Amino acid sequence: MKKEKQPKVVVIGGGTGMPVLLRGLKNLPIDLTALVTVADDGGSTGRIRNEMSIPAPGDIRNVIAALSDAEPMLLELFQHRFSVGNGLSGHSLGNLLLAAMTSITGDFYDGIKEISRVLNVKGSIYPISNQNMSLHAKYKDGTYVSGESNIPRANKQIERVFLKPQPIQPLPNAVRAIENADLVIISPGSLFTSIMPNLIIPEIDIALRETQGKVVYICNVMTQAGETTGFTASDHVLAIQNHIGNGCVDAVVVHNEPIEKSIQAIYAEENAEPVVYDIEKLVDMGLEIIEGDIINHSSATVRHDKDKIAKLMYSIIKK
Repeated sequence: MKKEKQPKVVVIGGGTGMPVLLRGLKNLPIDLTALVTVADDGGSTGRIRNEMSIPAPGDIRNVIAALSDAEPMLLELFQHRFSVGNGLSGHSLGNLLLAAMTSITGDFYDGIKEISRVLNVKGSIYPISNQNMSLHAKYKDGTYVSGESNIPRANKQIERVFLKPQPIQPLPNAVRAIENADLVIISPGSLFTSIMPNLIIPEIDIALRETQGKVVYICNVMTQAGETTGFTASDHVLAIQNHIGNGCVDAVVVHNEPIEKSIQAIYAEENAEPVVYDIEKLVDMGLEIIEGDIINHSSATVRHDKDKIAKLMYSIIKK
């Protein structure tokens, strides 16, 4: 009997939102690919980047951990962060292993493949590019700042972000994955510093426009100080369109249940609030709206529920 072909699902992102989504998706009967940002420059990742001139390993490490079926103790070891020792303090063992494997294989992507094999990763993981790059921002007041970790700290309105040095080349496998996908998911996460660095890579915008699959953006539930203060859902999409043009996003997923007042109060201290879902404006932009209760209500912070979001995404494929 011929085995039924599994639908191809591609997730684009980085930061803390993407691994949650991937943990839910990895057990579904799909052909899963993760395209991950490599523009991070904070902490252990930044130090390794500066010393070895390789793409940022931190977000890749978290995605490997999310998609791995290795023993829990091995994953705990992979995610272990050293707290003492002059040279090792602050370093994650997974980042060091990725750096070591890059050195052994001579190529960042080959290093990811080898570690993915060792840790029994479900699906494919591609860095959005194989180059060492840095993210820069231009603010609406005309000033600039360099470095992904520095961008939110200025606490100014961001006009646009861009990458250097140019030209940046996408990983060909990443472009092909989007072109051949049945569903492309732009994950939740820091809009300008985790999501946008993937989308502004050359050829990615064209692939998003030309793919036969539906491109779905999972909108953030809360605003983020220094990045999206005061942003509505349509502002999130508009920022994406301002960077890569119209026609790249087909549908938007929005959370449709109120956030508890006690949790809102915690976020208010960080100058964050629930994203207003201005549905009519999204519809006017020609976008399909997909609503659902997609957060984990037992969490003390607002986090997407891996099972709820995976079920919702799978329902899109089955349609």
